[in-house]
Formats: sequence, C-alpha cells, structure tokens
Amino acid sequence: MLTDKEHRAASRSRREDFIDVRGVCPHDCPDTCAWIVTVDRTTGRAVRLRGAEDHPITRGFLCTKVNHYLERTYHPDRLLYPLRRTGAKGEGRFERITWDEALDEIAQRLKEIIERYGAEAILPYSYAGTMGIVQGQSMDRRFFHRLGATRLLRTICSEAGFVGLRYTLGTARGTPPEEFVHARYIILWGANLLSSNAHLWPFVREAQKNGAKVVCIDPVRTRTAHASDWWLPILPGTDGALALAMMHVIFRDGLEDRAFIEEHCIGGDRLREQVAEWTPDRAAVITGLDPNAIMQLAREYATTRPAVIRLNYGMQRHAGGGMAVRTIACLPAVVGAWRDLGGGLLLSTSGAFPLNYQKLERPDLCPPNTRALNMVELGRILNEVDDPPIKALVVYNSNPAAVAPDQAAVRKGLSREDLFTVVLEHFQTDTADYADIVLPATTQLEHWDLLKPYGHYYLALNRPAIAPLGESKPNSEIFRLLAQRMGFDEPCFQDDDLTIIRQALESDAPELVDVTLERLLEQGFVRLNLPDPYRPFADGRFPTPSGKCELYSERMARDGYDPLPTYIPPNWEEETRSGQAGEGLRLVSPPAHSFLNSTFVNIERLRRREGEPVLWMHPDDATRRGIEDGQIVRVWNERGGFLARAQVTEDVRPGVCMAPSVWWPKLSPGGQNVNFVTSQALADMGGGATFHDCVINVAPAG
Repeated sequence: MLTDKEHRAASRSRREDFIDVRGVCPHDCPDTCAWIVTVDRTTGRAVRLRGAEDHPITRGFLCTKVNHYLERTYHPDRLLYPLRRTGAKGEGRFERITWDEALDEIAQRLKEIIERYGAEAILPYSYAGTMGIVQGQSMDRRFFHRLGATRLLRTICSEAGFVGLRYTLGTARGTPPEEFVHARYIILWGANLLSSNAHLWPFVREAQKNGAKVVCIDPVRTRTAHASDWWLPILPGTDGALALAMMHVIFRDGLEDRAFIEEHCIGGDRLREQVAEWTPDRAAVITGLDPNAIMQLAREYATTRPAVIRLNYGMQRHAGGGMAVRTIACLPAVVGAWRDLGGGLLLSTSGAFPLNYQKLERPDLCPPNTRALNMVELGRILNEVDDPPIKALVVYNSNPAAVAPDQAAVRKGLSREDLFTVVLEHFQTDTADYADIVLPATTQLEHWDLLKPYGHYYLALNRPAIAPLGESKPNSEIFRLLAQRMGFDEPCFQDDDLTIIRQALESDAPELVDVTLERLLEQGFVRLNLPDPYRPFADGRFPTPSGKCELYSERMARDGYDPLPTYIPPNWEEETRSGQAGEGLRLVSPPAHSFLNSTFVNIERLRRREGEPVLWMHPDDATRRGIEDGQIVRVWNERGGFLARAQVTEDVRPGVCMAPSVWWPKLSPGGQNVNFVTSQALADMGGGATFHDCVINVAPAG
C-alpha cells in the first residue's frame, strides 16, 4: 500500500514520462485549430491529441475528422519508404527502393526532359493537402521557380470569389468570428458551419440564444440549415440574382445607409439604377424562391443591426461565381453594416496576413514569361497542351485522381506512359497508383510549419511532436534534396525550416509588428497586430484604388467586366433554356461531414460513419424516375458517371441533387466518384472551378 507521499511521487513520475507539444491542424478549413499532442517520452509515440483550450477561437475542441488524426498518423497503410512502379499505371503495384535511388532517378529524368523539351514540360501540382506555409509554399516553390517549370495557377477552390471580393473591398478581410456574438441578424450564405466551419458556430449560436435571427441560404437543408431560424432553398448558382433583388428592395424602400454610401462608396447612384430592374418577381423566377421571401429577407437585413453575412466558398463554384461574390459583397456597404461591431461580411481573413512571400517562394528565380496553366484544367493539360507537352508531373499536397474535375480526362492523362509522375504522399491514393516514383511524406505531427488561417486572425506555429515514421521526410526536406541533385547552389536551398519561418515573418507591415518566431515558440499562436475589437472597414477606408468600397469599379471595366454588380447565369441555366439538359437535374457536391476534401477517406472509422456514396434527391424527382429511397442509382452525363445510394429527402429542393464528396474512387462502387461528372469549365473570374455548375441524369442502376 502506497502512502499519500509515495502516491504523489508515483503520479508525478508518470506525468514526467509524458510531454505535451503544441501544434496546429494543417487541413483546408478556416478554423486552423490549435492542438496539443501528448507524447510518451519512453517510446517517442504520440498517445493523445486534444484541442488547446486557451485558443480564443477554437477553444479546445477538434472536429469529428481531426479527432482521429493519431489514427491517421499511425495507420497501418501509411507510406514509410520510397517506391518505384512495377505494374501498369493505375494498378498500384510498386517495389521498395532507397532514397538515393529515388532522388537520383527523379533528377535524371527531370534533366533528360529539360534537355529535350525544356523546363516548361515539367508541371508541379499541389493545393491544400496541408495549408502550411513551410510544407506547401516555400522550398517547393523555390525549387520549381529555379527549375523554370510551368507555373501552376492554384484556382480550384476560391480564386473566383477572391477576385470578385477584391474588386469590391480591395482585400480578403472580414468580420472576425468572435464578433458574430454581437450580431442580431446573421445570413449564412452557402455556409454549412457545422460541417466545414465548426468553430464559428458557437459564436453564431450564442448570438442566436441572445435573440439574433439566423438565416441559411442553401440549396440543401444541411445540418446548419436545420439549426437556423429560416432556410431559403435557392437554386445553385443564382445567388447573384438574389443579392441584386435584395438591393432593389433596399433602395426602393429607402432602407439604404445614404451617408455611408456617399462618404465611403463609389457608384451608389449607378448601383441604384442598375438594380431598379431586379424586382423580387424577376429574381424569384431565377432563384426558385418566393418573391415575398426575397422582400422579407431584404427588409429584415436592412433594418436589423448589427447584420453580418458569412459567405462561404461553394456558392462561387459556377460560371458566374466571381460576380456573385462581388455582388453580395456590396450589401454590407449599402446598409452601412460595416459601421457596427458584429456587422459586415466574412468570406476570408487571408488578406490580413502580409507574410514575406518574396523570401518564401523566391519568384525572382523564375525565368521571365514562364507559362502558367490552370489546375482546374488538368485533364486538358495532360492530353492536349503542346509546345511543350507536359512530360513530368510532380504531385504533392493533393490527390488529383480524386479531386480534379472531369476524372475521365484526368485519368487518361495520368495513364500516359510518356508522362513521368512523382507523388509525395502519406497513403497509396488513387493518384499515387499512377506514379512512377512515390515518396513518403511526413504528417503534421512530424515536422515544423507555420499556419495562416483564413477564418480568423491568429497565426499559429506547428512543432514536430514525434520523429518521422519510417523513412518519411518533410516536403521541405524532399525539395532540398532534389535541389542538391539538380545542382542548385543558391543559398536559399540550404535554409532549414525555422529559418524559412523567420523569413516569412520578415515584414514591415503593421499587422506583423511583434509577431515573432520567439512568441510563437512560447505561445503556439499569436494574434495579428490589429485593433481589438477589430472592425475592418468601420472607418470607411478600403484598400481599393479609390480608397472606398467600389460599388462601381473602373478596374472591372478595364478588365472587361461589367463595372457594376450584375447577374451571370450558371451554365446549367443555358442548358435548361436550350433544352440541352432534357430531364437533367442540377448537382452540387459539397464536403462530406466526415471527410476533408479527399483526406480521411481511408480512415475506416470515418468512412464507416459516412457510410457510402449517396445522392440526395427530392421525392418529386425520385418518383418521376422510378427511384426509391435506399436504391442504388446510376448518375451520369456526357463526361462520365458514378454509382450512389439514393437518399430521397425533402432536405434538398426539387430539381437539385446533392452528392457529399470527395470519396476516393477506388473506395467507391464501380471505382468512380462524383468528379467523373463535374466539368473543367472555368468561372467568370480568376479561372475558378465550376464544380456545382453541373447537370446530371439519374436512373435506377442495373
């Protein structure tokens, strides 16, 4: 029997056997959660992962996905050694090789391609597998810039909306999430917070409990729509028409903030004239909403203060996505919502982080006039681009054989025997199955990184908690080693990860005053040097050419756009009008609750929770096609098809289907997923993707 003193000593000894290491989630989510990893000192193994309770935004809880990050890190299928392909492309047959063999072969092949075709025959392909600056936006960019490779336009998620937002506000900044508690009218526009922005929801919920009205505009009655006070089931891609009609009602009824418009906006009178024809009746035909609901929404929004809009990314993924975001972004200025604590709009906070990208990426190493290709068009790039054709593809932080649109075209390109493909990965994904060389990369528990959130204003540092598993290496180290093999002797290729983080923070911008690596090492996260509370445009100053909110934009006119907010219809609208669509249904494919893009799909616990690929259909659409709830259906269009289980529900509006994504095709029925039907067509601005601008046919399978 231990005495109390002996028991306390034993407990202290047990505690001393463990160490807590601060870190941050790397995944493509606005929340960028601070976490704490508990490591067993004796084994070096991480034994617990939990949210950091002292983070003012994420406040100690992790989402349903990241709660299982240890399971992902120690997964038995984790790639731990370099591999060389031994079978046909796509078969997934490989042999283990050494790092020296892998690096030598890659360097040799790249040199041969450069000698024969030029460096532009090499294409890097990466996106948001990690949002970390070090592992996704530093040594890799330096390497490809120095190589002279084709530049990749990384537009697949948000670029259309960012361009539209910057035309209007001048930057990607918005209402801080913690200020939503002060709002009394909250519009969640295409924002399923409970699945994709979970740490904003508690602030919204607190406001709701204090009397705020929460409105959800979404073609699908999501988890968030169920928890809101009012769901408006808009037709996908018609959001701009709704915003125009709201402004029509606001101006018609004299509900605008004339003083804010006159003092802090350009083009108020022109906008009033532009929206005069956008009556609720006209917008109702386009949006599928009741005209009285449109009037009610406009009046409530204009007369309830503070009012805030959370605008999310999915609603921009159609032909008119950039203009739609630009149009919605005019609303807070029209009603003066930027004046109020808790008022305004939030799409992204990413424009507030003035990191030193010149030092991070070294664009000066890139030869002038190096061509750039859009990642949305990967299928076309691999099959059609010439002068020179793409002969080498280096994929990291992405899984294009699952997430890129028009999968049939993508896979046709990946199958080319004359395409040398290198994939840096954690697992044998669909993309890795097409690789010639697979390199094992570290996870967030195993490397340094710096994370810039896009949903709040706290920069965060990730410390490695454990040693790299097997022979895995950080992306940054892999590209250092490749630079050595290619003979690059510039000093920047010798920078270690902590040096890179210091370089990122070397800025004269006021936002980064006192934001140092030392503070990050001590605290784990640091708020930007901004006023507290922070109201981005309360003073009416906007970082546009005019210094005002540009309801009318000369820049847009010069760039070939209508300088005023207008409506650009989705491609499906023209197909419907011309009869091309036939009996087709509109398809949206938002993130599945248990996955993050294609990450976590191979984690059995999460895959079991998600179930299987499903297609939500309205009962009217199902009955018309002889489809019953729970039946396997075939979904197709001219690009391809996939199989899913029908979920017949009134939680999706008539004429619209919803397929949660992104399943790995090889873990899906028939080996295909929703991106076999999505299109490579580009949005109106920024070369953005149009995933949700898609018409499909649906019928019982078999």
